[in-house]
Amino acid sequence: LKHLYEFEKLLESANNALVQQACAEGKHALAYTCYHMPEVLLNTGNCFSVRLRAPLTGSLDISSYYMSNFICDYCKSLLERGIEGGYNFLSGLMGTETCSEMNRALEHFELLRLVDNEQFFVTFLDMPFKVTENTVRHYVDQLRRKVLTPLQEVYGVDVSDDALRKAVAEHNEVCRILTEIGQFRKEENPRITGYEYHILNLVSYCCPKYLIVRQREPDVKPRFRVKIAVVGSEIDDPGFTKLVEDAGALVVVDRFCFGSTPGGEEIHLDPDLPVLESIARHYLNTSQCPRFMQREKVDGRWQLVRDLCAEYHAQGVLYEQLKFCEYWGYERALASHVVTREFGIPSVAVDRQNATGGSGQLRTRVQAFVESLEIKQLQTQRGGK
Repeated sequence: LKHLYEFEKLLESANNALVQQACAEGKHALAYTCYHMPEVLLNTGNCFSVRLRAPLTGSLDISSYYMSNFICDYCKSLLERGIEGGYNFLSGLMGTETCSEMNRALEHFELLRLVDNEQFFVTFLDMPFKVTENTVRHYVDQLRRKVLTPLQEVYGVDVSDDALRKAVAEHNEVCRILTEIGQFRKEENPRITGYEYHILNLVSYCCPKYLIVRQREPDVKPRFRVKIAVVGSEIDDPGFTKLVEDAGALVVVDRFCFGSTPGGEEIHLDPDLPVLESIARHYLNTSQCPRFMQREKVDGRWQLVRDLCAEYHAQGVLYEQLKFCEYWGYERALASHVVTREFGIPSVAVDRQNATGGSGQLRTRVQAFVESLEIKQLQTQRGGK
């Protein structure tokens, strides 16, 4: 990809050049951290969404003081960067009652007044654990009262149905481009690596969409040793994907928070439903978060991984979890067992720190997994002998 370096530079700071340009044009930057906060609503009117990251974080001493040593590094990294003054460009922080560790981190933005903006506000959605008609109505009410109404009252944002339809159309355009590029990963010798796709996907989350929509043609890439799917919690550092691919495993499926599945699907508005309800139903139905407890969602998470491996020709699954991540800690242990024992797909499960670029132990685990997949491939070619 000829312009990959430009995208890599954008990811070195949350307040990157495109974010600064949009703010200079009078746009309002709205931060979020979770798929359950519909990013399409944050791109309505004169607003744009920024999925919050803290790239190149060093010491976490101050955030550990306010929180705990036993909190996931991603949450503490955001608080640390906020205390450093790295998010003063924000107009609002849109949280969800999903992960208690993240909630504690985001609450400090309000308690410590970390953003130098008198109109800055923090809001939290009360998220359901199941998808039923009652929870859909509750979710729609939460989106209206805690997202759209504050935006309209504080910043005068246009939250009409026409504005929401326009935001959905722009969202779908970005999704179509990324999906088209992502299809190259299905090829026998993919023309795009998982690292490159991770970069593109992160840019779509962290930069104003109206400033990044361009068609880009992937370059031909050298061959790899095996193809795998990566499944798990937040990976906002493309260095993790690079580490995996440097060990010989091409990442062809990204089923993790900050990934494209879910996240890259187009939103289809039901003409028989209000626009906001159509958007709410899309996010509830497509979410694959292990926070959902109902049996259909649990089975659906495992079956999705199986189906993605078949569609993208992944030979194995790497389940990863941020250390101290509550939900993925449970999901990783059970899902890796189910995928291997019931679906016959080799898997490996690892826990990791938020910054993984120099993790020799993790690199060794991935290399061992790659070698095991190669041995299995050779045994298959020889008729199982």
